[in-house]
Amino acid sequence: MIAAIFGISGLELIPSERDFLREAEPAGYILFGRNFSDKAQTRALTDSLRALHGRGDLPIMVDQEGGRVQRMKPPVWPEFPAGRRFADLYRLSPIAGIEAARLNAQALGASLAEVGITIDCLPLLDVRQPGASDVIGDRALGEEPMQVAALGRAVLDGLGRAGVGGIVKHIPGHGRAAVDSHKSLPVVEASAEQLERDIEPFRTLSHAPMAMTAHIVFTAWDATRPATLSPVVIEDVIRRKIGFDGLLFSDDLDMEALDGTVPQRAEAAVRAGCDIALNCWAKMDDMAGIANRLGTIGPEAKRRLEAACVSLGAAAPPEHSEELVARRDELLALV
Repeated sequence: MIAAIFGISGLELIPSERDFLREAEPAGYILFGRNFSDKAQTRALTDSLRALHGRGDLPIMVDQEGGRVQRMKPPVWPEFPAGRRFADLYRLSPIAGIEAARLNAQALGASLAEVGITIDCLPLLDVRQPGASDVIGDRALGEEPMQVAALGRAVLDGLGRAGVGGIVKHIPGHGRAAVDSHKSLPVVEASAEQLERDIEPFRTLSHAPMAMTAHIVFTAWDATRPATLSPVVIEDVIRRKIGFDGLLFSDDLDMEALDGTVPQRAEAAVRAGCDIALNCWAKMDDMAGIANRLGTIGPEAKRRLEAACVSLGAAAPPEHSEELVARRDELLALV
């Protein structure tokens, strides 16, 4: 097994993918809009990926936040609200905001579990800052660290009740970025003291089983390397200061914030301390290059991967999603 998550090119595995992926044996997969047509097709795809490797606990991920980041779209799948809706409700009533976020995440998780998806790239723990890029914007759970942590905890709980794991992101915090890291490299010049506010939600939820890095330079910690590629940020800040000991994914390595080829980026991310390199776009040359550079997953990363997979698929007795959504909407209507 290699320390990488790969994408799939279409609605089913093509022969060249099947042969390569069987040999490469990535740690898991991430699906995007190009991989979804209907529920039966999606379930057949996830079943085929697990059968390919003979791993019933194979992690299969999606970036299904709600709002403008929703890979599985209506009319086949429900539309879910953005994080800001729960932030607005929390300011009116913290208890109602937390319950609405939990109900929403449980309904969202149930829609993923139904088709064999076991990990969602959610919740965002990025503390929204005035004047920052709108790349986070209404995806954020608020501007106050305690609120973000409380709502983030509710999201993890709701997903878990559906048997789906959540990934907290973008550690150590994307809320101050003035540019979109999909397009260029953000540089945050806040002091270490100011950054305490950004890392507070991640510290509060440091027990989360999985997290995803930020492609951002924090000059107070490492003036030359983005967090994803910085052993200083990963070891000193994420592992020690924040206290996170779970499975650490890089953010998508195709993003333009990073220099070098995608295989070079993957190797640098793992060398810096990421457990898993995330490569989303199913480009065969990139995947083959990553497989050649990374080699077998290390023992610590494998331990964290196995620990993160323990509860996947272990759903509580199901509730009808329609009931969860109706209760959520009653609460959101208070705002």
